[in-house]
Amino acid sequence: MKRTFKDYLSLVLKGIGMGSANVIPGVSGGTIALITGIFEELIDSIKSFDLKSIKLFFSGKFKEFSNHINLGFLVSVFSGIGVSIYSLAWLLRFLFEQYPVFVWAFFFGLILASVYFVGKTIRNWNIGVIITFVIGTAIAIYISLVKPAAENDTFYYLILCGVVAICSMILPGLSGSFILILMGNYQLVMIHAVSDLNLTILVPVAIGAIIGLIAFSHFLSWIYKKFRNMTISLLTGFILGSLSILWPWQSAIKESIVGRSGNMEEITVGYKKELPGDTTELIVAVVICLIGILSIWLVEKYAGIIKEDKEE
Repeated sequence: MKRTFKDYLSLVLKGIGMGSANVIPGVSGGTIALITGIFEELIDSIKSFDLKSIKLFFSGKFKEFSNHINLGFLVSVFSGIGVSIYSLAWLLRFLFEQYPVFVWAFFFGLILASVYFVGKTIRNWNIGVIITFVIGTAIAIYISLVKPAAENDTFYYLILCGVVAICSMILPGLSGSFILILMGNYQLVMIHAVSDLNLTILVPVAIGAIIGLIAFSHFLSWIYKKFRNMTISLLTGFILGSLSILWPWQSAIKESIVGRSGNMEEITVGYKKELPGDTTELIVAVVICLIGILSIWLVEKYAGIIKEDKEE
């Protein structure tokens, strides 16, 4: 596929959206990929890292290698993700800490609209599709209720964190950041290691992420093509169920632990749902939620982010 500079810039922006989403517990970068129309190409491009690509690379056929793995696409998307994590992430964290209700409200609206725009691409609602939709919703809700594990910085557990987190990050509806909270390592990886560039933590996580990304992309690509409607219904269920994580009125449940520096640190181990109290805050949150819904509608209308796949 021949792309223009404008096309690549668009891919970078979509990557920025994915990276920003992955920072917020409860939002999946995979959801952003799906609603911006790059999900299938993303998993197909990632799975192209195979024996043929290795042979092309080491035989010096770099142009063929680039075409085989869709290098321009991957570089653009992952550049956006990287830029987002290392630049916009701090702003999102600040907003998340200072105005959590409004941040949750925006993403609640965004994900709520995504349920419709993703679900409408299902071509045939039958009993199998409905069952997978219910299963996806139930799984996402169950995950939101699981008690988080304790922090663990052992090498192999960090690799496992990388595998599980990256799979959930590209899987719409399942948040990689929230999975890291459940595994007890969100603060360790996403806060301390990323900000301090702690390679002792980041390297094993990266190893797990690369292994998980390539292996899982093959499975996800196969099942997406083989059972398209059921796969989208399952992912739509994941997205719907993730709304239980994004309820705007919730407070972080903190626990004190001995940090890596030897000092006591507070870590987030979950979230307690609450009812809205302040009327003004409720009104503002509803408006921001509607802005989230509107933003998805506008992108869908003017950028064509939800595109029907070619007829099977």
